Amino acid sequence: MRKLSFVLMALLVLLPVAAFARGGEETAEPEAAMIDVFGVFRDQEALRFEEGMVPFEERTGIDMVYQPSSEFETQIFVRIEAGNPPDIAAVPQPGLMRNFAERGALIPLPGDVIDRIDANYTQAWKDLGSYEGKVYGVFHRVNAKSFVWYNKPEFEGRGYRVPGTWDEMIVLMDRMVRDGVPPWSVGIESGAATGWAATDWMEDVMLRTAGPEVYDQWVNHEIPFNHPAVREAADYMLQIWGNPDYILGGSQSIATTNFGDAVLPLFTDPPQAMMHRQGNFIIGFMQDHVQDNVEEMVGVFALPEINPRWGTPVLGGGDQFVIFDDRPEIIEFMKFLTTWESAKGMAAAGGALFAHQDQNFNDYGSAIEADLAKILVNAEVFRFDASDLMPAEVGAGSFWTGMTDAVTGVPIGEVLDMIEESWPQ
Repeated sequence: MRKLSFVLMALLVLLPVAAFARGGEETAEPEAAMIDVFGVFRDQEALRFEEGMVPFEERTGIDMVYQPSSEFETQIFVRIEAGNPPDIAAVPQPGLMRNFAERGALIPLPGDVIDRIDANYTQAWKDLGSYEGKVYGVFHRVNAKSFVWYNKPEFEGRGYRVPGTWDEMIVLMDRMVRDGVPPWSVGIESGAATGWAATDWMEDVMLRTAGPEVYDQWVNHEIPFNHPAVREAADYMLQIWGNPDYILGGSQSIATTNFGDAVLPLFTDPPQAMMHRQGNFIIGFMQDHVQDNVEEMVGVFALPEINPRWGTPVLGGGDQFVIFDDRPEIIEFMKFLTTWESAKGMAAAGGALFAHQDQNFNDYGSAIEADLAKILVNAEVFRFDASDLMPAEVGAGSFWTGMTDAVTGVPIGEVLDMIEESWPQ
């Protein structure tokens, strides 16, 4: 009898534990942690990002939900003003990050994330993610923008040679016109962000005509936007964009051609244009058969020098991830972004470069991108996209719209004056 009583008591004690272990009615299993990430990259880029985050989800059990938006620059402000920011945002412009930080909307990164940034990035990337002495951003996907892409078999078959200077490029362009094919395919349409591709061209030229020090003065508004050095760069750019013989569809087509579609005419049969200047990410927008044979079909060279004193600097940009909450799962995700594990899947898929110092260049999907990544990591003169560093009212506002106006016929002097007037006091 005493033995039976002991067994019954043991069962009564263990029953709740067993029920909990089975997830029974007494205690429900806790819900998996979830974080939401809001960003600008869409379509294939979004899919590649989500696939790249799978190792994090599998290891931690944290569910990462990514929401892309073609109206990111508008919607992120709406969400912040409404008191409904995402957990994490992938911000494409440091100017936007600084705007959010100034508003007090962002949370500075904790020390353990900063330690990882110090260990795996150069100081330049930490500085770009900082505001008033506090670190807010982790850079992940990065692109270098100073590249001219071309159809390699067509280029070689026609006897064209890669130009080493701007003047040599003009000679080559004139030859292409005589051969009956437009030298350039250009597009800057991007929804609410229309015009950003034009600012990239302008910035690349500015680095080559004025040099990095004047470029920095321009970014920081130490010289006005309508300064002669800026006008000189604009004139060089419009030497190409303003000549209808040089542009597929003529100059008026630039503002209505989507930036991602503009590379496609290079690889039609026969090609409709011969060259396209864009960042490394453009590989992901090429036709599938081109991406499958990128090393055989795609050639690339640096936008040539204009002033030999400045050579061929590298212009780049990138997405930095910032946080609006500091729950443990959010911090874990930010730590993951600092590792090469978070990037190598996207590197293999193509269309993205990374600034991580511990990266394995063999993980890139093509030798072209591996070489571009080495240039990015080892560049002696590298400057971040100027519009991304300027106040958002200019860098993601009047600069975009102004350059769009310029290619639709507004005199460049009026455009530069307008942008200067829009600079916040």
